[in-house]
Order: sequence, then structure tokens, then C-alpha cells
Amino acid sequence: MTAVSRAAHVLRCIAVVFGLTVMVACVIVSSALAQAVRGHLLIVGGGPQPQALVQKFVDLAGGAGHARIVVFGMASEDGKAGAAEKADDLRKLGAHALPLYITHEEADQDSVAHLLDDATGVWFIGGDQVKLTRALLGTRTERAIHERYRAGAVIGGTSAGAAVMSSPMITGDERHPGGARPPSDSSSAFMTIARDNIVMTQGFGLLTTAIVDQHFLRRRRHNRLISVVLEDPRHLGVGIDESTALLVDPDGTWTVLGESAAVVYDARHATITPPGAPVLGETGMVMQVLPAGSTYDPRTGRATLPR
Repeated sequence: MTAVSRAAHVLRCIAVVFGLTVMVACVIVSSALAQAVRGHLLIVGGGPQPQALVQKFVDLAGGAGHARIVVFGMASEDGKAGAAEKADDLRKLGAHALPLYITHEEADQDSVAHLLDDATGVWFIGGDQVKLTRALLGTRTERAIHERYRAGAVIGGTSAGAAVMSSPMITGDERHPGGARPPSDSSSAFMTIARDNIVMTQGFGLLTTAIVDQHFLRRRRHNRLISVVLEDPRHLGVGIDESTALLVDPDGTWTVLGESAAVVYDARHATITPPGAPVLGETGMVMQVLPAGSTYDPRTGRATLPR
């Protein structure tokens, strides 16, 4: 073999190896993209649920005759009845629905986690979000919920069942009601925008781009969500009003559904008073009020309003 022939042979070998490397890389990328395919989130801000939202949830879970939904009721003291009632509503739309009210110990049993093996939807009823996370966090059942979501199931909830979607999660408590001017009425809440006031804890972390607040416009919860966002500007804040839902698609984009609006606070590029400053303040935070029919991309902050 001449020197030229040997050189040509080496180049062909390099080309083959390079081609195989590219093919392997493509397979790896394709596999990663396949693993990234996820289900939907339907996050309802509480209050009466319009029939269209319930129907949307069933449709996302596979529709009549195919949807297999597990309803968790641990957020409420009467959650057994609440979960059973929600399951009945879903069955009327043709879904198979299983209500569950379980303890933390039960949630960590394989026999309970396996109840989600073929679930195409999961629903969390309202009540107290801390009770819900106390029952499920760190258990085999919580891991099963995440697995079903990654596999394409729709995960939904209302009120407390909306708050648990994010992590950190708003608990509903505050450390210093009224700040330097405590209210005389103990029922008054979230009267200030202040640092180290809103009590946060770990949620389920299904929504990774934002912290969720609920009953937002009806209960005037702007102060607490603004405080949370300014203390942790890496996360957006999204306040969802009653009878309204945030639909999160597998690609991460949001659509507002229902009868009212969602409010987004974005402080990612804001200037915020430093830790230790006597007051919590900012310049440059963006607020967007998104009525039903709006869309929003949390990566870019770009929103479109309904026409």
C-alpha cells in the first residue's frame, strides 16, 4: 500500500469513527429529549371550579373511558368526604377515579404507591397545603406522582392543592403580622411587604419556575407574594385567582384558563434592597395581569393577551 493509499485509508477510518460518534451523540440527545417529555399541570386557584376546567382535566388524563385518576384528600380534615365527592364528579365525566386519604406511613408503602402505576391523572383537593405535604413528602407515593408526571400524566389541584405544586411553598402563615404596627384585629393578615415574614416550606416541586399563590385577587394576596418574590427573585411568583387555572404544558409554557386572571411577578432583573436593610424594596420588577386566554413563557417573560 502506498503512502497515499494509507493516508486515504486512515481518513476513511476517521470518517467512519466520526460518523458513529455523531450517531451515538444523536441517540443520547434523542434519549434525553424523550426522558424530558412530561405531563401537564392544571393548577386551580380555588373557589368554584367551572365545568370546563374539570372537563379539561379529564381530557388531559385521557378522556372518558380512558382517564384513570387518583384523588388525594389529605389537605382537609374532612378530606375523605372531599376526595370521594371529587371522584364522583370525575366519574360523571367518564373517568375512573380512586379517592385516597392516607397517612405518611401508608404513603411510604409499596402497595399504596403501586396504586398510581397506571394513573393518567392525579388531583389534590383544597384545605391546608402543609397537611398534604406532611402526608406525602419523601414517600414512595410522592416519587410515584413524579414518575407519572414525567411519563405524561396530568397533575392538578385546587387551593391548597395548587400551593403544593411549587417548592418553596407558601404555608399560609406569617411571622410578624403587621410588622411594626400589629393589627388590632387578629384576623387581618399579610398587611405588609417585608423581609422574613412569609413562612415557606418544601412543596412537591412539580412547577419549578415559579412559586404559586391562590385565591389571589379575591383575597388580595399581593403583599405576601411580592414579599416572597423579592426575597427569592430566582423564582417567579404566580397568583391564580378563584375559578381560574394555570395550565402548564410539557414544554413549560403557561396558559390561563377559567373565569378570572393570574398575576405574574418577575423580579429576576430587579434591583432589590440588600439583606439587612431596614425595609424590603425594589425597582424594576415586572408585573403582568393575565386574564383567561393569555399565554406566558416563564423562560423569556413574554406574554400574549387574548384578542
